[in-house]
Amino acid sequence: MPTLATPTSTNLATVALVGRVNVGKSTIFNKLTEDRKAIISKIPGTTRTNNEGLILWRGKYVRLIDTGGLTFTDDVPFEEDILAQSEKAMKEADIIIFVVDAQTGILPQEKELAKRLRQVKDTPVLLVANKVDSKRFLISSRDHEWLQLGLGAPISISAASGRNIGDFLDTLYTKLGSQKRRPKNHEIPTDTIRISLVGKPNVGKSSLFNKLIGEEKVIVSPIAHTTREPHDTEVIYPHKVGKKMLKQHITFVDTAGIRRKAKVQGLLERAGIHKSIESIEDSNMVLFVLDGSETISSQDKQLGGLVEKRAKSVIILVNKWDLTDDNSEQKQKKVREMVYAHFPHIDFAPILFVSGKTGLHIHKIFPMIMAAWQARHTEIPEEALEAFLKGALKKHLPSRGKGTRHPKVLGLRQIATGPPVFEMYIKYRTSLHRSYVHFIEHRLREQFDFQGNPILIKLRKTKR
Repeated sequence: MPTLATPTSTNLATVALVGRVNVGKSTIFNKLTEDRKAIISKIPGTTRTNNEGLILWRGKYVRLIDTGGLTFTDDVPFEEDILAQSEKAMKEADIIIFVVDAQTGILPQEKELAKRLRQVKDTPVLLVANKVDSKRFLISSRDHEWLQLGLGAPISISAASGRNIGDFLDTLYTKLGSQKRRPKNHEIPTDTIRISLVGKPNVGKSSLFNKLIGEEKVIVSPIAHTTREPHDTEVIYPHKVGKKMLKQHITFVDTAGIRRKAKVQGLLERAGIHKSIESIEDSNMVLFVLDGSETISSQDKQLGGLVEKRAKSVIILVNKWDLTDDNSEQKQKKVREMVYAHFPHIDFAPILFVSGKTGLHIHKIFPMIMAAWQARHTEIPEEALEAFLKGALKKHLPSRGKGTRHPKVLGLRQIATGPPVFEMYIKYRTSLHRSYVHFIEHRLREQFDFQGNPILIKLRKTKR
């Protein structure tokens, strides 16, 4: 079944950065979007999946796509996939920015790419010479070598230092002004739900991501750590609240697989994992992906702890469920019990059995997201909390913690949402056992709907 969501950024004027490896496209991307989304390194093939972001210049927005570096050889893994992604970006673009390295000059790869770009119809190409960090690298507009590319004189910039970036943007926006899609005002929605797909390497996050957004946007491969940096895409999910049809903005983030430090290989994987953890921090919700064809590993448990500590809304996706021989309710019940036994601290998270490969149950994820989002912002009236506490105390008196005095619970109030936070007042100079706090938490879950969300309870001693 196809996704119920639609992409949001396709109506913006689009610019694609293309070029061979190591010419500084990702540095330009980070500079123009004023973000550190793309990983920057000297290792060829660092960028595999296209990165997307927004340029804001003189009050107008443009969509920017950073493509993987091309070699036109088999030396770099996923070269065919990177080329396919680059060609897709060029088809979507209103203007193509062909980035070259002013310091190394023109290499055979540039000539090959220039040949392909000259065949692109109806899409202007801007030749940009990057790494012009000093005057000695400035390129003359009459330099025969550069003119041989057949794309006009290059615009000299330095993304690292910011040299000529303003002039370049002025030129770019002027060129876009004559295209069908032009730079325009773009309202950034404030109610967007940011959701990270998190899991160890090879659990199928990228396949799930592609199914959720409804297009093949990220490279999928059985090779561990194919995804090196987070990739996000915003979609609109239409849903009904009562009789009203609303449109919810959701940003899904495909993250690099996270594994233990001892198993991490090289700077790129370390940087990717660091960005994955940053992505969890920046998200409201986590889709915690487990491999349904394998047993729960110590890596999975560590990730569960990482997610739990950050107080995010959580939905657990048991992926690769198409590979199971037994799809019965009884088998699913056993797996649920096993998952909750391994992850007791996120037992508030609903579990869904899915397949990123076949699309099994993908459509069910969206209603779960909306239910968890609503629960995350549930606010309980004071009168309802008073009645709740009275009933809880009647059922089970508070347990004593450290100390000799028996505790007395004097009140309970909600002090925040997103996630829900409560403050429980206990009598001065008494101590409450943690088990009673858990009891109150479970009772809150039974009486009020906090599906998919942690409940934080803070204790405050008072003399009243």
